[in-house]
Amino acid sequence: MAVRSIGKRFRGLRAVSDVTFDVPAGAIHALIGPNGAGKTTCFNMIAGVFAPDSGTIALDDRPIAGLRPDQICASGIGRTFQIVKPFMGLTVEDNVTIGALARTRHVPEAREAARRLLRDLGLDDRRAKLAANLTLPDRKRLEVARALATGPRLLLLDEVMAGLRPTETDQMVAFLKDLNARTGITILLIEHVMRAVMALSQHIVVLHHGEKIAEGTPHDVTRDPAVLEVYLGQEDASSPPRSGGGGRRPEGEAT
Repeated sequence: MAVRSIGKRFRGLRAVSDVTFDVPAGAIHALIGPNGAGKTTCFNMIAGVFAPDSGTIALDDRPIAGLRPDQICASGIGRTFQIVKPFMGLTVEDNVTIGALARTRHVPEAREAARRLLRDLGLDDRRAKLAANLTLPDRKRLEVARALATGPRLLLLDEVMAGLRPTETDQMVAFLKDLNARTGITILLIEHVMRAVMALSQHIVVLHHGEKIAEGTPHDVTRDPAVLEVYLGQEDASSPPRSGGGGRRPEGEAT
C-alpha cells in the first residue's frame, strides 16, 4: 500500500497533514503516536470511512481513496475498530460468519471459514456464546476474527491489544506473527502497547499533531529525540518496552 501526502480537516481543524508512507506486501508496520495524533483518521481514510481532502492512497498500484468501505473491503483491506462493537445479540460464530459472507454467498462455506478462524484464535469453545457475554480480551480476539473473515490481503489493526494483560498480549503477538508467516498477509497496526509494537513491527511511522515526525526501524524510532520527547518519554531505549506502552492512552480516547 502506498499513502502519499494525505490530509484531512474537520470544520477547519487539521487532523492529518501531508502524511506519506508505504507498507510493502507481506510486511508488518506500525503507526504510533500520542492520542489525537491522527492515527485512526489515517485508518479511516484508508478504509473508506471518509475520503482524504488531499493526497492519494493506492493498493497494488490501484487508487482506492474515496471508495466506499464495502468497495475497500472487496479490494482486499480488512480492519478492526478501537472500540469493539460486535453484534451483541448474535453468537460468536455468527459474528464471524457474517464477515466471511463478504467472500462467499454460501453460508456453509462461510460458517466453516468462521470456525477455522475461531480455532486459530482460541475462541472455538466460545463459538455458541452470545458476543455480549464475552470478556474484553475475547471481544478483542473476536474483532480480529471478524476482520480476517473478510479475506483481506492488508489487515488494519486499531489497538487490538489495548486492555489485554501481558500474557494475553504475547498470545496475540504470537498469533499475528504466525498469521503473517503462514499467509503473507500484510499488517498495519495502531498500538500504544509498545511491548507488542516492538515484538511485531519491522518498520514504524510516528505521527504527532497530524504530521509524520519520524519513520524507521523500531531501533531507530525508539532512539529518535523527537519521538522520545512527544511520545515515549525519557525511557531507556535499550530496556524492554513496558506492556502498557507510553502510558498516555485513557481508555476510549480518540487517536
